[in-house]
Amino acid sequence: MKIYPVILAGGAGTRLWPLSREALPKQLLPLCSNHTMLQETLLRVSEWPELMPPLVACGNEHRFLVAEQLRAIDIKPCGILLEPEGRNTAPSVAAAAHFLLKRDPQAIMLVLPADHVIADTAAFHAAVKCALQPVLQGALATFGIVPTGPETGYGYIRRGRSSDIDTGCYTVERFIEKPDRTTAEKFVADPAYSWNSGMFLFQATRYLAELRVFRPAIADSCEQAFHGAYHDLDFCRLDEVSFAACPSESIDYAVMEHTQHAVVVPANIGWNDVGSWTALWSVLEPDTDGNVLRGDVYTDTVRNAMVRAESRFVALIGVKDLVIVETKDAVLVAHKDHVQDVKQIVEDLKKQGRSEYMRHASVYRPWGSYEGIDMGDRYQVKRITVNPGGKLSLQMHHHRAEHWVVVSGTARIICGDEEKLLTENESTYIPIGVKHRLENPGKMPLHLIEVQSGGYLGEDDIVRFEDIYKRL
Repeated sequence: MKIYPVILAGGAGTRLWPLSREALPKQLLPLCSNHTMLQETLLRVSEWPELMPPLVACGNEHRFLVAEQLRAIDIKPCGILLEPEGRNTAPSVAAAAHFLLKRDPQAIMLVLPADHVIADTAAFHAAVKCALQPVLQGALATFGIVPTGPETGYGYIRRGRSSDIDTGCYTVERFIEKPDRTTAEKFVADPAYSWNSGMFLFQATRYLAELRVFRPAIADSCEQAFHGAYHDLDFCRLDEVSFAACPSESIDYAVMEHTQHAVVVPANIGWNDVGSWTALWSVLEPDTDGNVLRGDVYTDTVRNAMVRAESRFVALIGVKDLVIVETKDAVLVAHKDHVQDVKQIVEDLKKQGRSEYMRHASVYRPWGSYEGIDMGDRYQVKRITVNPGGKLSLQMHHHRAEHWVVVSGTARIICGDEEKLLTENESTYIPIGVKHRLENPGKMPLHLIEVQSGGYLGEDDIVRFEDIYKRL
């Protein structure tokens, strides 16, 4: 009997905009410590020697960021499973179950979102051990968080009788959607209710069997997607066509609300899903004025504010109960009672065709990152960083020429039939239509300035001939 942590690292985290965006969502950000939330989750399970190496499920667009964050904390997963597109948790876990069963026919899955805070790891371990015996008898266990207040942003679980197998587990009487304030207050006053954490423990075979009973279309699509999967570098890619045809549904709706084998373990583990700015505020240490400040921030007669400055100096005078988040290309100012409305900003940005909902000024690539500095008629300026050993694809542009100036580090450059090394303050010119490649052969990051000129400067004007990262 082996327990495999399955870390669900998909999702966009739109309620934490402008810090969290589709291209760099909250699970890949350092929100509560110097580690990202994904790294915190991975470290939490790696400290428990009884657990097997984790399986991480994420979107294709985040694969290199996920792999780099694993490498940075020296954790080797049993696999990184790539979903061609988001289909919610029921299909994601089904694909993970097939992956694990190929390795271990008796695999037990500990399903954990990558973006939750668990302050009391000892209590968390105890809750998992409590759930293990019913799971070995065929139960599907979930973890109900002991409520600390009448939250209307969470679903609730009402427990039934005590499990026959372990007195720390209870049958699930029913799942309840997010309630109104009055109903939530009644739930908190009744010890039979707990918050729905979205964390689960079950046998992989048992989950797939229940899924096939209640959602055969999801079961069929996920089985086909896994059987059509193929390896790409260190990733396992699910078959795109089969997975795209899969209905999108959560584990709760697909299985847990219907199965007769659900049990719940009440868990007081210091849990927080960090689903909004006020939720993040609640897990960080405030100063004596109730303020949570990050970055270069000045305050004068400010009370109960959360301020996060990512790139600039931010000053506040005589305000209270505000959430202020500054990034290089956007600033959010909101009253703490209205932070749930941040999601609407993202929806409106999408409708307007603006890029701020999707990506930051800094865009991450498997070889490093780039940041737009200036743009005008027929020109664009970028700051490019190439990691040690990083290598851009051998490529060509139909509509733009490029001029590169090395700021620091060493650049190996191929331009047509010529190859050369450039160091600090040296530059080169890449004409339109010429094959070229940029590489960092050194042990320090390479920083350079790129000036593009031409009639069209879009990122889709790239023809790749070779790419070590196997991007299309």
